[in-house]
Amino acid sequence: MHILITGAAGMIGRKLTARLLAERALNDQPIERLTLLDVSAPQRPEPFADWVDAIAADIADPATARVAIAGRPELIFHLAGVVSGEAELDFEKGMRVNLDGSRALFEAIRTAGENYHPKLVFASSIAVFGAPFPQAIPDDFHTTPLTSYGTEKAIVELLLADYNRRGFLDGVGIRLPTINVRPGRPNKAASGFFSSIIREPLSGEEAVLPVEENVVHWHASPRAAVGFLLHAAKLEKDKLGARVNLTMPGVGCTVAEQIAALRRIAGDKVASRIRREPDPLVVRMVAGWPTRFDPRRALALGFRAEASFDEIIRVHIEDELGGRIAS
Repeated sequence: MHILITGAAGMIGRKLTARLLAERALNDQPIERLTLLDVSAPQRPEPFADWVDAIAADIADPATARVAIAGRPELIFHLAGVVSGEAELDFEKGMRVNLDGSRALFEAIRTAGENYHPKLVFASSIAVFGAPFPQAIPDDFHTTPLTSYGTEKAIVELLLADYNRRGFLDGVGIRLPTINVRPGRPNKAASGFFSSIIREPLSGEEAVLPVEENVVHWHASPRAAVGFLLHAAKLEKDKLGARVNLTMPGVGCTVAEQIAALRRIAGDKVASRIRREPDPLVVRMVAGWPTRFDPRRALALGFRAEASFDEIIRVHIEDELGGRIAS
């Protein structure tokens, strides 16, 4: 099997790559070639240099998309994109990367020839939904995003469904919850504070909370996100049906409940490292974000996430901190 990962230098891309390299097989098929694509060169693992290709290029360039699928990968994980806050602040960049980049990839596949029909897993987002919301958002809730990022993701979902319907590819879109706790330094995602208020205190640093503690949101760990992607790659087309975009399971909780979980696991001293400092832009964006979901289709199809925010924190401590918490 030949697998292509766009956005491979990002956090989820790196973790997905590591999982594939560790297992060396997917769907009972050995992985014989892995192509990693990002605007910044993805790290090429030296022990696997003979069968891993790393490409530094812009997916929004149609020529790049054609090069990326020249080796006809049977499976494509399309993760490339500009994050929410950056897409809101730089409209042209968000549209070019999130929308034009996806269409360039889809078109490269369509025009590659009738004998090319790859499986494509698209990393969408719960940002495709916009307020007002019911208490729990069902699978058939309308997509009316209130951010440019959510709009771009929603348009790509429609394109994916149509390219799938026309038989150009075998597509599935997974609407990821906010991934928490993201390792490393903060990025430009408006949702980044959900991770920061856990990640920084656990590492002995101060974190800033820009919203009220009654804000409710939907979360899953990076470990769960990789599991979603791999499970989506295994889905049979007849089980998925025509509705190829799915909302992933997760943990719905308030910011106050996040902090309470942090306090239970790490203690008062760690939780006290959170400083309240409202940010009007973030407050405005968060007001239009979804809260809790009822993802029955995804659960019926076998997708699984954590059962509590305590579990999400423990995954971070285990996967990123070696089991240690800063005192």
